[in-house]
Amino acid sequence: MPAHHATFSPEVPMLQLRPNCECCDKDLPPDSTEARICSFECTFCVSCAEGALNGKCPNCGGELLVRPRRPADRLANNPASKDRIYKPAGCGKAA
Repeated sequence: MPAHHATFSPEVPMLQLRPNCECCDKDLPPDSTEARICSFECTFCVSCAEGALNGKCPNCGGELLVRPRRPADRLANNPASKDRIYKPAGCGKAA
């Protein structure tokens, strides 16, 4: 079976790839293997996600999973977000 090749366009929404952990403000670049997200793209580092948050998003209660990494050649036309979200009060012990 041939490999599936997706066609990308500006109309297709992409993950924001937020640049930091909402709890501790740790930098999480687009290629980070330490980023965890919920279905709303709330973003946390692995330490906060698996520690104080126990795998649950403090904002929506959803599960936190490994954030996919965008291939470097796709970042030029689909850059990661530069908007930092920092809400330590919602993270309990992680703050």
